[in-house]
Amino acid sequence: MTTSRATSTRYQQQHQRAIAAAASVFAKKGFHGATTQDIANEMGIQQGSLYYYFDSKEAALEEVCLFALRDYLSRMEVLTTQPGSITNKLGKAIQSHLASYRTHHEAMKVHNEQRLYLADTRREQLKTLGSRYRELLEQLFSAGVKDGSLNPQLDCRFSARSLIGLCNY
Repeated sequence: MTTSRATSTRYQQQHQRAIAAAASVFAKKGFHGATTQDIANEMGIQQGSLYYYFDSKEAALEEVCLFALRDYLSRMEVLTTQPGSITNKLGKAIQSHLASYRTHHEAMKVHNEQRLYLADTRREQLKTLGSRYRELLEQLFSAGVKDGSLNPQLDCRFSARSLIGLCNY
């Protein structure tokens, strides 16, 4: 392994630790109650060293939210490409959604409760990822309507939004 690769791997590991620390602090204190010193303390580093990983507290919040949504979305993308009945896939979608909360509960909590504190420009990617997730879920419902396994009168968009809301609650 080359030195630059080792450095890159080490940086990525530390960056993930920084995201986890920020998620923990934001989940406990909220965006406005948290400080970069709190995040640095959670990591066990000096406050100035935190800027190696984040440009600002808002950047840390954005990265926590993106981390949560990327995992959430990647689970759905895998699920929708697997074979199986629509009802089985919908069951797996619910399990996957809830698993995201089990494995990344602090990051998901921060995303759901704190993302609105981000500037509109920082929320654009979050909106795109969230919309993609909803669209994939809608496609599952639509496929079920199309193959006759779900009621042809089903409002797929409403159903997808409802299922997301139910799982998030």
